[in-house]
Amino acid sequence: MVLDNRPKNLCVLVSGGGSNLQAVLDAANSGAINARVSAVISSNAEAFALTRAAKHNIPAYTVSLKDYKTRQQRDTAVLEILLKYACDYVILAGYLGIITEPLLNAYPDKIINIHPALLPKFGGAGFHGIAVHKAVIEAGEPYSGATVHYVDGGVDTGKIIAQERLAVLPNDTPESLQHRILNQIEHSLLVKVLQTLCKGEPL
Repeated sequence: MVLDNRPKNLCVLVSGGGSNLQAVLDAANSGAINARVSAVISSNAEAFALTRAAKHNIPAYTVSLKDYKTRQQRDTAVLEILLKYACDYVILAGYLGIITEPLLNAYPDKIINIHPALLPKFGGAGFHGIAVHKAVIEAGEPYSGATVHYVDGGVDTGKIIAQERLAVLPNDTPESLQHRILNQIEHSLLVKVLQTLCKGEPL
């Protein structure tokens, strides 16, 4: 097998603060991953992730569902941007949109998402942000963590690529659990997966 060693073009889809985006930017800038972030696309015009992109001189766009009649029309608009930047992989980093056929068909097995729980538990509609960690604590789970997975037509249902876990502490709040998972697992797990992906090696 001949490996594709050229630097990969990553396009990152975001909706909020963008700390996972920052982890990817830092890894790309340091050479930890063989890639560049070519564009950032947000579903939310107020997302701080857009400020992060601007600080790194990364082209940034807002493509909001409210401006389109269907998710498919929105994703067709997203696809136009991805093609403009010759995107190799699409990274969902806190992106709250549900991906549909225009993107799935154009990027089969090239769209990955990071989710702040140990899928298949605590995934699907409504399980995002602090709600995930609240549900984990209310369920009395001994462990939580993060999952990187391929994106398919469902919500958090794609094939799992990698997971890491940590213990849920007796005094954890949803906020403290969110903070620990984000800083101890999410950022590094996403970068580890991208290191392999951007070498052209199979996951």
